[in-house]
Amino acid sequence: MTTGFADLAGEVFGPDAQVSEQFGALTVAVPSSDWVSAMREARDGLGCRFFDWLSAVADGSGTDEGSTDEGGTDAGFSVVAHVWSLDRRVGLTLTTTIARDSASWATATGVYRGANWHERETHEMFGIDFVGHPNLVPLLLPDQFDGHPLRKDFVLAARAAKAWPGAKEPGESGHAAPTRRKTSPPGVPDPSWGPRPPVGDPS
Repeated sequence: MTTGFADLAGEVFGPDAQVSEQFGALTVAVPSSDWVSAMREARDGLGCRFFDWLSAVADGSGTDEGSTDEGGTDAGFSVVAHVWSLDRRVGLTLTTTIARDSASWATATGVYRGANWHERETHEMFGIDFVGHPNLVPLLLPDQFDGHPLRKDFVLAARAAKAWPGAKEPGESGHAAPTRRKTSPPGVPDPSWGPRPPVGDPS
């Protein structure tokens, strides 16, 4: 990554964007209201005409990003897109955040046609609504699937019906002393979650 490209990005995206460069990779964080215009500036102003990928990010707090914006509200999700300038042979990562309870903003398919399937997958997995998308229908999950499996509050119901299989850590088989505190695998619900057996049912 050349310093000149980072300087140019700072000029193109303006004072509201945060431009950072680490390990040769350039990242630009923009307000969610500027998302589509930032994608257009990346394409037209920086020559990043190749769309690589788009997805969302959630941490392990149980409330997805769990951070707060300047107004003190739940920032919810980070949406991240990566585009390339084939002429300069450099990539650019664009990112923004949006509130978890109002995860909705304009589609970028009018700028990059390649964003189509990536937005569909992100909609399925995180429940983010891309307004104006031409065909925001299921891509990977069956039509009857309920929920968004990459949200951190999504419970894997199978773990409520069947215990985690096998001994994964020393001591979990019951034949040796455990070497550290046992933790539940990802997706295992709290013991209070799910239906209860009828009174008198030995199960």
